[in-house]
Amino acid sequence: MLEVEVIADPAAAVSALDPIRADLLAELREPASAATLAARVGLARQKVNYHLRALQQHGLVTVAEERRWGGLTERLMVATASSYVVSPGALGKVAANPDRTRDRLSASYLIAVAARTVREVGELWRSARAERKRLPTLTIDTTVTFASAADRAAFTRELADAVTGLAARYHDTTASGGRAHRVVLASYPAPTRKDSDDGQERR
Repeated sequence: MLEVEVIADPAAAVSALDPIRADLLAELREPASAATLAARVGLARQKVNYHLRALQQHGLVTVAEERRWGGLTERLMVATASSYVVSPGALGKVAANPDRTRDRLSASYLIAVAARTVREVGELWRSARAERKRLPTLTIDTTVTFASAADRAAFTRELADAVTGLAARYHDTTASGGRAHRVVLASYPAPTRKDSDDGQERR
């Protein structure tokens, strides 16, 4: 099972976004039968089987095991991933595109770049898995608390200078067999976290 799968097919996205099917996918992080799922989610087994067939059709669940009880066969289904992300590419021509955003300091541009990242990495990762290869990626994720706006501006200047220097040092358009890599750096105010039980904000 994958840790996360990027859904690029619009029909598969619609299926996964259905509330009942989303609940079933969450339950299927571990193999389970339709009867077991029916008891968990409070639906008739026939209804659960209907939704499972739809999810299986779009490659979101698969058969984990088959058990025979007398003349009957019980199938245990499992989700193909622990969690899912819908690729912006599933929206077709209306998907966010950084090329259509002029203000590179805007939230719109950041969202469009993030959307492009999900789409491109999802496509590359799918191809790499099909070829049984690893996809070389790098992720740096941290939180910095600035004492003032001046400190934030100074950090931004130093970071930009450091990245510019590294890019100039290693970027080689003449390298035979070289492959271009996107480098994306972003910053935004860290959101407050809400406790899922009482809804209280935490900082």
